[in-house]
Amino acid sequence: MITPQTNDGSPVQFDSTVSRPRAWFAFAMIFLLMMSDYIDRQIIVSLFPHLKEEWGLSDKQLGGLVSVISIVVALGSIPVALLADRFGRVKSIFVMASIWSAATIACMFARNYSQLFAARAVVGLGETGYGSVGSALISALFPKRLHATLLGAFFGASSVGAVLGVVLGGVIAEHWGWRAAFGAVGFPGLLMALGFLLVPDYKNVIVKIAPTLDSKGPASHLTRMFKTLSRGPTMWVLCVAGSFQMIVVSAIWSWAPSFFNRYHGMPPATAAKYAAVLVLFGALGAMFWGWVADRISRERGANKLVMLCVTTSLTAALFIAAFTLALPQSSQFVLILAAASMMTCTVGVSVSAILDVTNPGLRSTGAAVHAFAINLFGLAVGPFLGGVISDHWGLQTALAVIPAAGFLASIFYWKASRSYEADARVAAGTVQQESPAEGTGGKADDAPLGGARA
Repeated sequence: MITPQTNDGSPVQFDSTVSRPRAWFAFAMIFLLMMSDYIDRQIIVSLFPHLKEEWGLSDKQLGGLVSVISIVVALGSIPVALLADRFGRVKSIFVMASIWSAATIACMFARNYSQLFAARAVVGLGETGYGSVGSALISALFPKRLHATLLGAFFGASSVGAVLGVVLGGVIAEHWGWRAAFGAVGFPGLLMALGFLLVPDYKNVIVKIAPTLDSKGPASHLTRMFKTLSRGPTMWVLCVAGSFQMIVVSAIWSWAPSFFNRYHGMPPATAAKYAAVLVLFGALGAMFWGWVADRISRERGANKLVMLCVTTSLTAALFIAAFTLALPQSSQFVLILAAASMMTCTVGVSVSAILDVTNPGLRSTGAAVHAFAINLFGLAVGPFLGGVISDHWGLQTALAVIPAAGFLASIFYWKASRSYEADARVAAGTVQQESPAEGTGGKADDAPLGGARA
């Protein structure tokens, strides 16, 4: 067993209220549930050929079955995170996982497109807030120097889950039909949800926003809450950057199986396996780039955002080349894999930066704001936009055009790198103000705007 160490060789310090084994058990369960989350999300893409044949669906309709989850996740992410910050993360995640697993099972009983669309929406309802609440749990149980690495692994689990979803969907549908695929992945999710009740939660840091004379109801309170989240522009710029990059990721993940099926003549199960390799490279890339980010940001935290400027640009260039140049199948696949290994570089690093600049009492909420943005303006856009472009100009054209969003992501990551250090210092100052109250076991007091007491 490898014991994490600091730069001088001493062991890293975990949350003093949770033992090291329990912290790593918590991470393992969080990782497994993220896999379950994306297995249930992505299994549908390997079933596209079967659904298209059986129900005569357009690519726009098929893309909608993926996009609806991201839309629902986006709309519910902030309210769910606020509840989790207030009432506990472990119980919240248990409820989420139970809902999305049960809804996945319900998909196998759909008799038409509308019923399947509704069931997929409920899957999204269950998955609402999981990424942000899980991120906050990791950031509380582990020291800061491990955050980008562990968050990269956590969000890398989404790629692993997407791999399994694509492969399992293709293989199961080939042998037992597409309906059986939903049941095969839904029931294990219910078991994992029950196991999550054994995970330790961390003590809530309650942020109470004091009313003012000019308060004008819920809208004013919400405005003040957002101002409390982060006092600078970094968080909002990161949300824009992440959204552009997730357009690329979601389009590639959703349409790769169909691309291999249509343009290279592969059977659906074989196309799913090729797409799974692509997604697996994304999972490895998320963990690798998180590891790199932790190391290059030791002296200057903004270095990890500068790194994202480079990797998002390279991702866009490689995908565009792969889908526009006249290349042999093997050469095209190599370029696609190279781009796939970088396209998920942002997931853990961007969230770790969000947590660095967010008020510690609102970490789940801060991560949820980011999740709202990347789901509604990124993950929901990619599959649907790909379907629309494909219906009019062909799938290869869609996959050649959409990756250009990575160049826009690069610009905004550079902009975020310019303000990150100042905003992180403000958040660190908030933590120092709270530290005398931490560990006292006393009851939380009302704190002024921007303050928090444990």
